[in-house]
Amino acid sequence: MLRSSLCREVDFRSEWYNKWCNIIKNGLKKLDEEEKAVWQPVWDGMSFKCMHRKLWEWCAISEALEERGMLVDGREGIGFAVGKEPLASMFASYGPTVTATDYPSGDIASQWNESGQLAKGIEDSNWPGLISHQEFQDRVKFRPVDMNRLSVLDSKVYDFMWSSCSFEHLGSLEAGINFVCNSLELLQPGGLAVHTTEYNVSSNEDTIKNGDSVIYRRRDIEALDRRLRLQNAAIENLDFEAGSEPNDIGYDYPPYYSHNRQHIKLKLGDYISTSILLIIRKY
Repeated sequence: MLRSSLCREVDFRSEWYNKWCNIIKNGLKKLDEEEKAVWQPVWDGMSFKCMHRKLWEWCAISEALEERGMLVDGREGIGFAVGKEPLASMFASYGPTVTATDYPSGDIASQWNESGQLAKGIEDSNWPGLISHQEFQDRVKFRPVDMNRLSVLDSKVYDFMWSSCSFEHLGSLEAGINFVCNSLELLQPGGLAVHTTEYNVSSNEDTIKNGDSVIYRRRDIEALDRRLRLQNAAIENLDFEAGSEPNDIGYDYPPYYSHNRQHIKLKLGDYISTSILLIIRKY
């Protein structure tokens, strides 16, 4: 089964990555031109033209949930800061009912709105190439939710939850950790939380600790696991191997996509970062 691990070049040749990537591609081809433009320069109109960690995140989250029996009829899931990603539609197409959430008005919402990634309603989460309109209406609902204020969700509990590189944008390292821990209250016993976030490949000491986008170090992820264990939860099978293939060593840097580098590892400020997949089981 997929481990809690970093985005690595070897994954882009895996059966699981290519399975989910092809499903997403088939959905994307049916979007209109404005929606397709969001994915440039990754999408050339017919295929994905580079290795990109965001695609890896979506595929890894999907594989982790499917392997653990979450993408079936009768399950209920919730996604945070879903934006216009395909996951709500894709998961609902497998049978679960899904609550898709994104930020209400505020500073964080403003950042994503400017880049065209903020979901303002249920149709922004609808990928018509992945699920019929009727099935989408039946299985997916939308709620505006601030990840720093989960109390608006009342006492509703779910079988699974997910977020794709979202909790690093909550203002600080601690704010993101608090979200992960607090959100466990929304999970059934035996439930699964699958998140991706920024991971510092180049330092376990210095990092970006506060601001619009922080970068978690190995020490932060290990501290999160210890904290989760006090809540009867744990990160499954942590693997911090960063990879040593050419595109694990070479990294993209600003302006991105202009240096003939794959977008697996990238420079953020003074650090080299990639995505880490966290699979969290609640007992």
